[in-house]
Amino acid sequence: MTRHEQILERLMQHLERFSSESGELHADADLVNELGLDSVNVMDLLLDIEDEFDISVPINLITDVRTPRQLADVIVKIESGE
Repeated sequence: MTRHEQILERLMQHLERFSSESGELHADADLVNELGLDSVNVMDLLLDIEDEFDISVPINLITDVRTPRQLADVIVKIESGE
């Protein structure tokens, strides 16, 4: 399993508590439109991510993030120091 896949798996576990009953949780689900996350949920998720992966996620890196897969891409990028 690649690091990206590991991160994505952990993200999906975190998202289980945020996703609405109407939204199907999958790697390409839209965090807002499909899963029903609001701005507070997104900030809570980011705090969880920062704690779990021991990183700091700059807001400018997540402005275009719409899916768990894209969020995993951002985390990999931060961890690799890009």
